[in-house]
Amino acid sequence: MPIYEYKAFAAGGGTKTGIVNADTERDARQKLRRDSLLVSQLTELRGGKRQRGKNVKGGPGRESFFQRLARQRASQAGPGPREMEIVAGLTRQLATLLGSGIALAEALTAIIDQAEQRKTETMFRQIRERIQQGSSLAEALGEHPGYFNDLYVNMVSAGQAAGNLDTVLSRIADYLQAQRALRRKITGALMYPVMMISIGMIVVGILMAKVVPEITAMLIDQGKELPPSTNVLINISAVFKDYWWLGALIAAGVSAIFERIYRAGGKGRLVIDRNLLKVPVLGELLRKAAVGRFTRTLSTLLQSGVPVIQALEITRNVVGNRVVADATNHIKERVIEGTDIATPLKQSGAFPSVVGYMVSVGEQSGELEQMLDRVASAYDEEINVVTERLTALLEPIMIVVLAAVVGYIVFAIVQPILEIGQL
Repeated sequence: MPIYEYKAFAAGGGTKTGIVNADTERDARQKLRRDSLLVSQLTELRGGKRQRGKNVKGGPGRESFFQRLARQRASQAGPGPREMEIVAGLTRQLATLLGSGIALAEALTAIIDQAEQRKTETMFRQIRERIQQGSSLAEALGEHPGYFNDLYVNMVSAGQAAGNLDTVLSRIADYLQAQRALRRKITGALMYPVMMISIGMIVVGILMAKVVPEITAMLIDQGKELPPSTNVLINISAVFKDYWWLGALIAAGVSAIFERIYRAGGKGRLVIDRNLLKVPVLGELLRKAAVGRFTRTLSTLLQSGVPVIQALEITRNVVGNRVVADATNHIKERVIEGTDIATPLKQSGAFPSVVGYMVSVGEQSGELEQMLDRVASAYDEEINVVTERLTALLEPIMIVVLAAVVGYIVFAIVQPILEIGQL
């Protein structure tokens, strides 16, 4: 039975080191967790010596400056939706090839041969070349942060250290597909109101810039006194026709400033995210999405052998909400001090109480990863319910608002026509 040397955070504070017998690294972590120890470093011993490249904390070898820079860029940016879709498919194929007993270099050659895009083919050629030069797969992937973020690289590093790279790659593919599905759900829920607003603005813009001026000019030529509603409409139409470019510039400027503040992080993003969580229905959707992403990411990282502190650090960077990210950072700091995950999670106030309860049960039973995965699955179902509620709520609101605007325009035009007809 393999012997593992560990370094862990004890429940009473401080760190503890020692050795443990277990069939796999996962079994070793579960044994230590049942003893209220949170593993920060785990190294397999063979013949009384540490195995080079088996330390799951940082992966084999020393990183160069450019590799560290690539990892920092990956944790900040990460792949976009299109890149995520490509990476998920290629990761699944690579996992299948490795699981079939094909060597890594040959598996990468097969990926290169069937790559549909020239950019992807070039990237995997570079990865294969780096591996042939002696680098690990994790190091080679880390040089392409536009496709492989910090989470991906660390999971691959842990999979190589544990000797189950094919299993970890399958888990990564499942994770990426789950995140892509989550993003599509949220985008789909918000797409309808955005389209309604856009179409409504186009319709109102055409009415105010073209239709209203022509009709009101005919009414003014009659020399009759116009009703107040028509005079208001004429003034609004004149402002809209003469200064629409100023409104467009202001809207673009506000949008750019908002995006810059949000991307810069800091207190500005914290204020925005905190207020978004207070919006009815939408806030509930965003909170559930962030909590679901937290549980899914942390579960995937722990199952892949990434140490808990490093897993929390990576999770903090991908939750997508500053409030939940700050709570995750607080949990990490408390775990370093020696506490469990459930206690600071409950105290943060960013997570529903049921999540804290289930995490506590998972830690006590030694099945934290499985419990987190169940929570993530439950939140995926709840997100479906909330998206349906959001769509059902916004649809009548948008229809009423657009009907009110168009109705006022029609009323302001028809009223003087009817008065002229009566005369």
